[in-house]
Amino acid sequence: MLWIVIIIIAVIVAALIFMRAYPVFGGRPNKADREDYAKRAEGYFDGKHFNYPSEWELEGINADNRVSSKETSPKTGLPVMTPDFAKESEDDVVITWLGHSSSLIQMNGKNILVDPVFSKRSSPVQWAGPARFTEPTVTADDLPRIDAVPITHDHYDHLDMDTIKALESKTAHYIVHLGIDKHITRWIDDDSKVTNLAWWESFDLDGLEIYCTPANHKSGRALDNQQTTLFCSWVLKDKYHQILESSDTGYGAHFEEIHKRFGEFDLFMPDCGQYSINWHYWHMFPEESALAAETLRAKAVMPVHWGAFVLSDHGWDDSPERLTAACEERNIEVITPKLCETMYLNDSESFHERWWRDYE
Repeated sequence: MLWIVIIIIAVIVAALIFMRAYPVFGGRPNKADREDYAKRAEGYFDGKHFNYPSEWELEGINADNRVSSKETSPKTGLPVMTPDFAKESEDDVVITWLGHSSSLIQMNGKNILVDPVFSKRSSPVQWAGPARFTEPTVTADDLPRIDAVPITHDHYDHLDMDTIKALESKTAHYIVHLGIDKHITRWIDDDSKVTNLAWWESFDLDGLEIYCTPANHKSGRALDNQQTTLFCSWVLKDKYHQILESSDTGYGAHFEEIHKRFGEFDLFMPDCGQYSINWHYWHMFPEESALAAETLRAKAVMPVHWGAFVLSDHGWDDSPERLTAACEERNIEVITPKLCETMYLNDSESFHERWWRDYE
């Protein structure tokens, strides 16, 4: 028996050494970082970030009422368009959804790239893990200059080392929350490009305000760094519009607090997909995304976090179908561009096609 225990301990020690040495698992906050986080972050205790306090909890929908009978990935290829990055408008919001939660948001004359992932797999290695069932028609090299890359949290389907490194030469700023900066600075050469924010802190990008706002989720890229980085949503606000990209989040009263501080939203881009009753606290059901939109007084909703990776067991089209129905009941506009299709908010009615219904 002793030799079995010795082998197990040796394997664990080797795994921990590997996770510290292999860059893809990211960096780790040091003592000074942890002291800084404790001063700035709500819910930061003993070196770990936690969700909102109990008084902000809000019961959502407890039943996962699925409507799709399709498989978890489509049987045939989905339509993937060729984006148009040419238009940069100061009085419109132009968005190209690149699949899952990756989106290029062109606003106030700035190019904002949220949670970019261009790798084949959502995984620390590219020979195993969930593979994409749709490929974007562009690569990191095809993108225009990037004024800011906000990252919502450090899970592999939202933060990809190879993509971050590929973007460095054309990216001016990485706007991240507490702890993510340690990952980014391990991967790129110019640390001055990286700014970390706690909830409710902001970054002024020449008149475009980027606010770090709360989410109910988890974080971690390795066994030994769970909850050591923060998770967030992002509010983008200029003199014409404000939008919220919710990232991965469970339903909760943080949406009420966001609305209290910012008022109504022109567009809400909610986490909508890869949900399960088994991890309901960290991912909304589509009907909860609609409830959140109602709470935010959002004029329009554009679902993300679907259409690329299989990370749950629901039908691949279950999320947009359910969200569309729930929003229509509340008279909330649902914008559903195809993958890599460039959408103009001032012409949002041109992007109402429920195109997924034509594919099995």
